[in-house]
Amino acid sequence: MRREVESFAAVAHELKTPLAILRQLALLLECTNDQSETQRIQHQIVKITEHTIQHVNDLTRAASLYQPSHFVTEPVSVRKICNQVLDAVSSFYKNKQPKLQAHYTNKKHLATANPELLYSIIYNFCTNAIRYSDQDSINKLTISDRQGKISIGVRDYGPALPTTIWRELNQGGLTSPTIIAMRPDRSGLDLYISSQFAQYMHAELRAIRHHDGTTLSVELPATTQASLW
Repeated sequence: MRREVESFAAVAHELKTPLAILRQLALLLECTNDQSETQRIQHQIVKITEHTIQHVNDLTRAASLYQPSHFVTEPVSVRKICNQVLDAVSSFYKNKQPKLQAHYTNKKHLATANPELLYSIIYNFCTNAIRYSDQDSINKLTISDRQGKISIGVRDYGPALPTTIWRELNQGGLTSPTIIAMRPDRSGLDLYISSQFAQYMHAELRAIRHHDGTTLSVELPATTQASLW
């Protein structure tokens, strides 16, 4: 019971932050008469709203993962999904550093996954990388072959993951929402959701701690059948 209460508290805390920022931006919007500043604030409001909607949708998916035939796994093109994530992320951060570059070396192109769930995992990895890296860093989204699987990873230059979180991710993923003090603004919620989605697809999450950041990756079973998605 205590674990459930702590989980609810973590989710509430993570969702409260963007609402507080939206309120502050709305107040600033009322106080400015500068057109360029108005447009900047409006863009921020839209961006935060879209991210929050994405998180609410992810939480809804996580709650209904194991309903019969709800999230079917099938052969999907990992490059196609990664490119869709890059398009979505770049539309939000087009005028902002740090950058996110793609580097694909995989010879196996299809993986067994659910396209919605895989999209959410990669999206969460990418937005976290941009959110926590400094302005001069160049984050990388990579796809590579790894022992018969396809590995999709995002290298960022943000604060280090706590040892307990790093260990949990490499031992099956997070089992409950958590708050990561060094990576606030929904990072712990993102990793919990990604853990649940990966477990459902029989994929594996990996976390590597560097002296100047973190690499988060998901490894998926490769397949040779085509996808209609």
